[in-house]
Amino acid sequence: MDVRLASDGVPVVIHDPTLRRTGLREGVVAKMTSRELREVEVGTWFNRAQPQISQSRYSGQFVPTLDQILDLFTKPPNRDKVIYVELKTDKAENTFAELAGSVAELIKTCRLRDRVVVVSFNLKAVAHIKTIDSGITTGALFEPRRHPVKAIRRHPIVTAAIECGADQILLHRLIATARLVNLATENNLRSVVWTVDDPQWLRRSASLGIHALITNNPVLMVRVVSQSRRANQSRLMYHRPSR
Repeated sequence: MDVRLASDGVPVVIHDPTLRRTGLREGVVAKMTSRELREVEVGTWFNRAQPQISQSRYSGQFVPTLDQILDLFTKPPNRDKVIYVELKTDKAENTFAELAGSVAELIKTCRLRDRVVVVSFNLKAVAHIKTIDSGITTGALFEPRRHPVKAIRRHPIVTAAIECGADQILLHRLIATARLVNLATENNLRSVVWTVDDPQWLRRSASLGIHALITNNPVLMVRVVSQSRRANQSRLMYHRPSR
């Protein structure tokens, strides 16, 4: 989930810095209180954008606070789920330390320290989480636009992830080469790749030794995994040597 800081210092769950796309109105998240944001309806846009999978109940969804969402993961059937929390910070805002501190406190309060992975493109925010609580798992995010292929060949990405104390390295699929994943593994960094919606990429990930994939289509990916497992089991049975 994507988390930003409201003007009253409360972490809220929303991707964009403004309400223009998902709230269908004007408004800057960082300039509004969490109470104000809780009154902003953010589901109608999805029904309009995705009519084939729209549902009427989506129109009754409002911008939630992070503690509301984390509370869901303290109850069945979500008690075994791993939660990825992305800290969203903008260049115009110097609130990464406050956001990191608020998120770390909520993780402690909800007793989810062993189940949350805090990630960000802002490596200062990742490093700050570790100074607050070194036991919280963190991940450093990287994408081609910010890290061109020419620079990637020299692997400053792995160095940057290590320097901010990250436990995981989250790579866009276009830069997740076997060489880079292997280098990350050699430096005790688990590799996560985003955003993977192609079944062929899922099959490829097994040979690369990737820890996890982020997808927009979990139903399709689960189906592909199940089919792959059944195929592997069939091959094992067919090739099982006789005694």
